[in-house]
Amino acid sequence: MTKHQKRLSVPNSWPVERKEETFTVKAGAGPHGAAGVPLVIVLRDVLGYVDSVKEARYALNEGTVLVNGDAVSDHRRPIGMFDILAFTERDEYYRVFPDEGGRLALTPIDAGDAESRLGKVVGKRHVQGGDVQLSLHDGTTLVVDADTDYAGGDSLVVDSESKDVVAHFVYEEGALVTAVDGAHAGEIGTLDEITVTPGSGSNTVSVSQDEGDGFETVEEYVVVIDENFTADEEETVTTTGTDDDTRVDAADEAPDAAEEEPDVDAESTDADSEADEADADADDEEVTEE
Repeated sequence: MTKHQKRLSVPNSWPVERKEETFTVKAGAGPHGAAGVPLVIVLRDVLGYVDSVKEARYALNEGTVLVNGDAVSDHRRPIGMFDILAFTERDEYYRVFPDEGGRLALTPIDAGDAESRLGKVVGKRHVQGGDVQLSLHDGTTLVVDADTDYAGGDSLVVDSESKDVVAHFVYEEGALVTAVDGAHAGEIGTLDEITVTPGSGSNTVSVSQDEGDGFETVEEYVVVIDENFTADEEETVTTTGTDDDTRVDAADEAPDAAEEEPDVDAESTDADSEADEADADADDEEVTEE
């Protein structure tokens, strides 16, 4: 397996410019599969908090960058849909959410909302002891009681610390959903109809919108959400930050290079003065000898 990642071949969800450079950072092992974006790309290309991988490593080693409540030190750690990114020193919190172009973007949220995250149930099976194991879209697994009514396609809000399910949104007609992939990624609407396709084809859904004509997409592309997502969507961060005051720059720890540079003009003046004094002393000696 190659250790390199060309920009031209990255998934469409990655927020990188494909023609600026040849290569980019390859995501490490972790959640979200091939769709996971390396954390350094979020820090560098989306937020603009660092300029290089070296600076990202320095910032992460401080232990103040959290993903889903856990401190992260690996700059290749994959970041994906509905992850919660927290900067404790800055008191900044973001939810990963797609923009209307399908690229992963960051939506600012409150500290209270950052204590839990949303997950779509994509698998369910019985395990030893009679419990049920749920598989979420990012690879997370949860063991719950067998008498729970969670089903595939439902969305669960999971507490980041206790890993308990704190909210449950049923996948059904009339639910509020968002598309996370395809041509309508980032759009939000009400699920009107679920069309079951016979055979191996994907089921399709029809979604209506208060503003717009609505859309149709495959069932795998929609996720049930709550009303908080509609309010948060208005403040999505999709471009690289440029404010110097918000940059986490490892170079700031080094002394100012301008202060360390010697004053060449001053040294030249001192040297000239010493030479003049030497010439004057020599002239005095000649006069004394005469």
